[in-house]
Amino acid sequence: MPFYDLKCEKCSHEFNIMAKISERTEKLIKCPKCGSNELSSVFKNINIIKSRSSDTSDCPNIHRCGGCCQH
Repeated sequence: MPFYDLKCEKCSHEFNIMAKISERTEKLIKCPKCGSNELSSVFKNINIIKSRSSDTSDCPNIHRCGGCCQH
Protein backbone atom coordinates (compact mmCIF):
# COMPACT_ATOMS: atom_id res chain seq x y z
CA MET A 1 0.00 0.00 0.00
CA PRO A 2 1.31 3.46 -0.83
CA PHE A 3 1.69 6.37 1.56
CA TYR A 4 -0.13 9.61 0.83
CA ASP A 5 0.61 13.14 2.04
CA LEU A 6 -2.80 14.77 2.22
CA LYS A 7 -4.33 18.08 3.24
CA CYS A 8 -7.91 18.46 4.40
CA GLU A 9 -9.79 21.07 2.36
CA LYS A 10 -12.10 21.78 5.32
CA CYS A 11 -9.70 22.30 8.25
CA SER A 12 -6.29 22.54 6.44
CA HIS A 13 -4.83 19.71 8.55
CA GLU A 14 -1.92 17.95 6.78
CA PHE A 15 -1.23 14.29 7.46
CA ASN A 16 0.44 11.19 6.06
CA ILE A 17 -1.44 7.92 5.73
CA MET A 18 -0.88 4.47 4.28
CA ALA A 19 -3.93 3.40 2.29
CA LYS A 20 -5.05 1.35 -0.67
CA ILE A 21 -5.29 3.13 -4.00
CA SER A 22 -9.00 2.28 -4.08
CA GLU A 23 -9.49 3.98 -0.70
CA ARG A 24 -7.98 7.15 -2.15
CA THR A 25 -9.95 7.12 -5.41
CA GLU A 26 -13.24 6.25 -3.70
CA LYS A 27 -12.73 9.00 -1.08
CA LEU A 28 -12.78 6.56 1.84
CA ILE A 29 -9.87 8.27 3.62
CA LYS A 30 -10.99 10.77 6.26
CA CYS A 31 -9.17 13.61 7.95
CA PRO A 32 -8.08 12.47 11.43
CA LYS A 33 -8.85 15.94 12.82
CA CYS A 34 -12.33 16.74 11.46
CA GLY A 35 -13.48 13.61 9.63
CA SER A 36 -13.91 15.23 6.21
CA ASN A 37 -13.15 13.18 3.10
CA GLU A 38 -12.45 16.26 0.94
CA LEU A 39 -8.68 15.85 0.71
CA SER A 40 -6.01 17.07 -1.68
CA SER A 41 -2.52 15.73 -2.31
CA VAL A 42 0.45 17.54 -0.83
CA PHE A 43 3.69 17.33 -2.79
CA LYS A 44 6.89 17.75 -0.82
CA ASN A 45 10.45 18.18 -2.03
CA ILE A 46 12.83 15.29 -1.58
CA ASN A 47 16.52 16.07 -1.61
CA ILE A 48 19.08 13.33 -2.04
CA ILE A 49 22.67 14.25 -1.44
CA LYS A 50 25.33 11.82 -2.50
CA SER A 51 29.01 12.42 -2.05
CA ARG A 52 31.43 10.91 -4.50
CA SER A 53 35.06 10.27 -3.85
CA SER A 54 37.54 11.64 -6.36
CA ASP A 55 38.55 8.15 -7.54
CA THR A 56 35.09 7.15 -8.83
CA SER A 57 36.14 7.91 -12.39
CA ASP A 58 38.60 4.98 -12.11
CA CYS A 59 35.74 2.52 -11.63
CA PRO A 60 35.71 -0.05 -14.46
CA ASN A 61 31.92 -0.43 -14.05
CA ILE A 62 30.98 3.26 -13.94
CA HIS A 63 28.58 2.73 -16.87
CA ARG A 64 26.64 0.28 -14.66
CA CYS A 65 26.99 1.64 -11.15
CA GLY A 66 27.25 5.37 -11.80
CA GLY A 67 30.28 5.48 -9.51
CA CYS A 68 28.37 4.42 -6.39
CA CYS A 69 30.23 1.17 -5.81
CA GLN A 70 33.24 3.03 -4.33
CA HIS A 71 35.57 0.88 -6.43
